Formats: sequence, structure tokens, C-alpha cells
Amino acid sequence: MEQQLKKLSLTGLAMAVLLMLVPEQAFAMHIMEGFLPPMWALAWWVLFLPCLFMGLVRLRQIVSDDSNQKVLLALCGAFIFVLSALKIPSVTGSCSHPTGVGLAVILFGPSVVAVLGVIVLLFQALLLAHGGLTTLGANGMSMAVFGPVVGYWVWRLANKIGFRRDVAVFLCAMIADLVTYFVTSVQLGVAFPEPEFGISGSIIKFMSVFCLTQIPIAIAEGLLTVLIYDQLTKRHLIHVRSH
Repeated sequence: MEQQLKKLSLTGLAMAVLLMLVPEQAFAMHIMEGFLPPMWALAWWVLFLPCLFMGLVRLRQIVSDDSNQKVLLALCGAFIFVLSALKIPSVTGSCSHPTGVGLAVILFGPSVVAVLGVIVLLFQALLLAHGGLTTLGANGMSMAVFGPVVGYWVWRLANKIGFRRDVAVFLCAMIADLVTYFVTSVQLGVAFPEPEFGISGSIIKFMSVFCLTQIPIAIAEGLLTVLIYDQLTKRHLIHVRSH
């Protein structure tokens, strides 16, 4: 099992390295460095830090209970890194891309994703000019907290209702992706309200533009997550379970 997981993790790492070697344009960002006003950048950091702390506590518990989970955690981190590095320019100061958080949410729960997400966002900000350090709190809240938490509850609800496992995986990954961009729209809307329609008008504007690219991306991410989850279960690398 460990050897198979290592091979999968190395494949993900190789893909990540290739992505770093591909030239990127400067507008390819989550929310770019310095784009948010200092007050909002600080506020999102303050909200994100407790979530990160809880994630670290949960991560330590998982690793101490079963050290074999380390490689699977690395695989989930690589999956998030690779998918979230695929960028499609969407609106000023941001972009659309998959998030990749659904797999980690299903396997480890939402709190761990805060840690995996901040590692991915930090590497992307430093190595890919994708996102930023001042906006890492905001990007972390949207991609590594709100999206995973909602995806987790969708996963729980789908299993409770009795949906097929592949449908539950698809819904979890797709909804987590869409919620990430809903939250990003809110973050941009409250920071840059419209002169005429205010915050609500600005949020609607950002959401309408994001949806043009994000809905098909979220569907594709859901399908890909189903394929990855299916391969992991067929190879007996994970136990079929619900949180």
C-alpha cells in the first residue's frame, strides 16, 4: 500500500514541477498580492488563523494514530497543488481554477484541508506568483475553509440520504469548488462595493463573471475526483467510509 501511494505522490509531484516550469502571466492569481485593502487582508488573516490551528491539531492526531496516513496526506496535498495551479483568467485581480480539496475532505475531514491549503497557497504565492502573502488569509478562507466545510456537509448529507458513493464524491468536490468562488465573490464584493448598488451589486457582478468559467470547471473537478477516489478504493489504498 505504501509503495503504491508513494508512486501516486511522486506522479503528482512531477506534475507540480512541470507546472512550475510553464511560463505564467502576471494576472494568473487567486486574489493577487496587495489587491485587497489592508483592513480586509488583516481581517481574513485573523479569521483564518484559528482554522489553521484546529487543522494542525487534527493533522497531528491523524498522524499519531496511523503514521501510514502521511503518504496519503501528501497525495491529497499534491492533488490540491496541481489542480489549483491550473488557472483560467476570470475577473480583475483573480482567476478561475479547480481547487482539488474534495478528495482530502472525503478522506480526512475539512479541518485538515486548512493545513494542506495553506501549504499549497504559500508555495504558489512564493514560486508561481499565484496569490500572495497578504491575501493568503482571504484565499485560505475561501479555498481551504469555507469550500471544504460545505463540501464535507454535502458529503455527509449525500451518504445519509443513501446516494451512490460516486455521486456523493462528485457532489462534494463540485460544491466545494463552487462555494470557494462564491466566498471569493463575497470577499471582493465587500472590499470593492459598487458606487450605485453597493456591496450586494458588487458581489452579484463578481459571481456572474466567475460562473461563466467556474461551473464547467467544478463539474470537471467533480468527475476527476470520482475517478481518483475510485482508483484508490479499487487498489485498497483507502477504506470506503463516511465521516
